[in-house]
Amino acid sequence: MSNPATAPSATKLFVLDTNVILHDSTCLRGFAEHDVVLPITVLEELDQFKRGKEDIHFQARAFLRQIDQLTGSLVSPQGAPRGPELGNIRVVLSGPFEQELKEAFFADTPDHRILNVALRLRSQEPHRTVILVTKDTNLRMKAKSLGLPAEDYTSDKVESFDKLYNGKRIQENMPGDWIEHFYQGPGLVPALDVDVDPAPIANENFIFRNGSRSVLATFRSDSQAFQRIERGTAYGINPRNAEQSFALAALLNREISLVTLLGKAGTGKTLLALAAALETRSNYRQIMLARPVVPLSNRDLGFLPGDISAKLDPYMQPLYDNLAVIRHQFPDHDAAAQRIADMLQSEKLVITPLAYIRGRSLQRMYMIIDEAQNLTPHEIKTIITRAGEGTKIVFTGDIHQIDHPYLDSLSNGLSYLINRMTGQSIYAHITLDKGERSNLADLASDLL
Repeated sequence: MSNPATAPSATKLFVLDTNVILHDSTCLRGFAEHDVVLPITVLEELDQFKRGKEDIHFQARAFLRQIDQLTGSLVSPQGAPRGPELGNIRVVLSGPFEQELKEAFFADTPDHRILNVALRLRSQEPHRTVILVTKDTNLRMKAKSLGLPAEDYTSDKVESFDKLYNGKRIQENMPGDWIEHFYQGPGLVPALDVDVDPAPIANENFIFRNGSRSVLATFRSDSQAFQRIERGTAYGINPRNAEQSFALAALLNREISLVTLLGKAGTGKTLLALAAALETRSNYRQIMLARPVVPLSNRDLGFLPGDISAKLDPYMQPLYDNLAVIRHQFPDHDAAAQRIADMLQSEKLVITPLAYIRGRSLQRMYMIIDEAQNLTPHEIKTIITRAGEGTKIVFTGDIHQIDHPYLDSLSNGLSYLINRMTGQSIYAHITLDKGERSNLADLASDLL
C-alpha cells in the first residue's frame, strides 16, 4: 500500500503569472477544485498596475479587491478558500533560487522568481502536480526546459479557428423554381420550403445556386425565412463580391446592433463599415471610428516626437485613409464630399483612439472599432456593455495580424466575441476572404 503522504493528489497546484491576471481578473473561477498559488512577485508586479485608466489597470484593481475580500490566511500552507466548490489560494514568498534554475538562468528577474516558486513547490509537494500558468510563450518554454508543466490560460479561448463561425454558406443544386421565388414580390422565402443542413441560424448568409442561376440571401430568425440580399450601395461605395454584399446588408440593417467583420488586409472591412455609417448617419447622433493604440516593435508613444496629437496621428491614419477613399468617390464640390468635412468639423464624425471613449455616453452612436483583434475579451465586453439605446457597434479585424504580446488567433477578443454571439438575433458576422485592394496586396497577404 502506498504512503498517503506520497500518493498522487487528485487536485493540482496552479502557479499564476501576472499576465494571466492582467488578461482576466476573474481567472480564479477557472481552476475549479484545484488550488492556486500566487508568488509574492506577482503581487509586487500588480502593485505597479493599481493606478491608470487602461484595461490592465482595471484588471489589477479588480483582482486585488477579490483577494482582499477572501477569508482565511493567504500565507498559510492551506491558503484561503476561493469559494463554494472551489479550491484554495495562497501566497508563496520568494526564497533562494533552486539549483537547477541557477544553473540554467543567471538573471534575477520577476519571471525567474515566479518560475522558482513553481520549482520549489514541485520539490516540497511531490505528491501533487504543479503547473505554471502564463500567457508568456517564452516563460512556458523555460519551464518546460526544466521539466515543469506549463500551460497557457485558455478559459476564454475559442476551441479551434477552423470551427469559428464565418457567417456564410454556399448551397449548390437548389431547385430552380425555388430560386425564382426570391425574385418575386419582397424576396422572402419560408425556410420550410428548402432542406438546409445544418439548420440556418439568425442572420446567417447563403449563396443559393442552380447552374447559372443564383441568389444571395440571409436567414431571418424572426420570420423563419430567407430574405434576398440586394447588391446595394452605401455613400458611393459598391460591394464588389457576395461577401461584401452580405456585410453591407448587415451594416445597414438597423435591427442588427452588433456586427463583426473578419478578414485579411484589403477585403474592405473598415471601408464598408464607414460607408454604411455615413449612409445611415441620420439615424445616429454621432459616428465614431476608434482603434486601439498598439505600438509596433519599440516605437512606443514616448519615442515619437511631438505632442499627443502628433503621436497618435500615425495610428489613426488608416482610418483617415478609408475616409479619403469614400470622399474621392465624389467631385470636390459635391455636397456628399462637403458633408464629410462638415461632419468632421462639427464632430458628428469622430476619429479617436479607443482609450479615449472611456467615460463617454454611447447613446445613438454608430461605433466602428478597427483592429479589434488586438483587444482582450474583457475589453470587448467593456465596450459593448457601454452601448446605449439606438447604438450600433461594428468590430473589424484580422486575427492573423495580432500585435498584442499575450493574444493569439484563439484568445483575442474578436474571436471570443464571434464564438459567444453566434446565433443571436441582433448580431451578424461575415468573414471576408476575397481581397479587393489590388492583385499585389492579395498576393502579399497570401504568400508573405
